[in-house]
Amino acid sequence: MTGERIFHYLCIGCPLGCRLEVEENAAGTDVEVRGWGCKTGKAYGRQEHTDPRRVVATSVRVSGGRWARLPVKTSGPVPKAMVRDVARAVRPVAVAAPVAAGTVIVADVLGTGVDMIATRDMERA
Repeated sequence: MTGERIFHYLCIGCPLGCRLEVEENAAGTDVEVRGWGCKTGKAYGRQEHTDPRRVVATSVRVSGGRWARLPVKTSGPVPKAMVRDVARAVRPVAVAAPVAAGTVIVADVLGTGVDMIATRDMERA
């Protein structure tokens, strides 16, 4: 088949770290993944090639807490192209202690369908 393109990725789906080879046809409509050692790797290769996504981890300000910052992360992956936008969107957010781990800090951040949640408890000072 003429015009096929091959791309290489390192799978982060499990500790194996398989080196994936993704072959795309000339039209970009068919993708074949090779080199995976588990089902997660096969799915990761397809996802990474067609629609890369990332979990975003950052922190927000806390008033009245034991520490000044609360670590937060997205409850699921967001499109890779939106990672910086998501981080910028939560930059002005501030919460008041106490906060429990898993608390939604920003719901449906930037319309992604993904929430920004607290990753630890924050007690009052």
